[in-house]
Amino acid sequence: MITGAAFQRKAAVKSAPLEQTAAADLQQQGEGLIWISLPSLIALRYVAAKLPRRLPLRFSSRSGHYVSVMQGRGMEFAESRPYAAGDDIRSIDWRITARTGKAHTKLFREERERAVIIGVDLQRTMHFATRGAYKSVVATQIAALLAWRALHQGDRLGGMVFAEGEHLEIRPQLGRSAVLQFLYQMVNHQVWSAKNPAEQGWVASAETQEISPFSHQLLRLRRVAHPGAQVIMVSDFYTLSSADEQHLRELSRHCEVALIMVYDPFEESLPQSGHYLVSDGVNFHGLDVAAATLRQQYRDQFKARLDYLDALSGRYRLRLLLCRCDEDPAATLNTICRVPTPVIASRVH
Repeated sequence: MITGAAFQRKAAVKSAPLEQTAAADLQQQGEGLIWISLPSLIALRYVAAKLPRRLPLRFSSRSGHYVSVMQGRGMEFAESRPYAAGDDIRSIDWRITARTGKAHTKLFREERERAVIIGVDLQRTMHFATRGAYKSVVATQIAALLAWRALHQGDRLGGMVFAEGEHLEIRPQLGRSAVLQFLYQMVNHQVWSAKNPAEQGWVASAETQEISPFSHQLLRLRRVAHPGAQVIMVSDFYTLSSADEQHLRELSRHCEVALIMVYDPFEESLPQSGHYLVSDGVNFHGLDVAAATLRQQYRDQFKARLDYLDALSGRYRLRLLLCRCDEDPAATLNTICRVPTPVIASRVH
């Protein structure tokens, strides 16, 4: 005879595998939508092989600006030697000159491979979507495609993955191992394993920190990116501030800089009039979008952000590319890459 307690223990043992299976199925359904796996990013190497070699040489896909002169590959320091008549005074090595008391000139050699540095934003605003996949998921897919493309081109790959709680950095390196290391850093960033904002290091917001995660990333890029490098930043650029303009200006003086903005259709315009329930995973709030003035203000706010990025692109010779999170990142990149350079076009996304 089985007692009630024994029966409950036996039932619990039988139901445990079912619960684990259901949880695993639910987790699997979220792959590629709210989180990303390493195998899926590795598989993108075949897709990246079909992308055109270079991004379009335009500063902005909205206003139609385009690059007239290529930045070229970088020059790396080789050695210093005593100054000789006819040497360019801009190449004087002032440190050695001051130490020895005799003028010395820096000698440079052309880098055989260009450095491609990809910055991926995983801050809290990136973990959002109303259709398609989270912006953070789309951003990692774009970064993976660009990383594999850099490998196919024979470039050195570097990467930065950042959020409020953690900043990961990979110095530019050659080979497949550099790509795999970059993909591993993206997939294993702490933001994916956290269950609520507090666990993701979001208790202290960017405003209360001495320097915001985005500003810190730009500062690191200025120190890591050598002249001639290609710097690609994938983000929604919500935390980009006017104080960061100096970093972009300095980067664009010596590097080829591209901004890839990932956004959700909900951010562009509110849905049909009605009352909606929104949540950050912990708290729930009601959202009433019936007011016409509210809907217009919302659209204007998004347009203002886009106009600001477009103005930066034109001012500092950057390339601005747009990708909506309910579209295939590979198809979007492929479309953008195949747009002819001199064409004056409206916004591409």
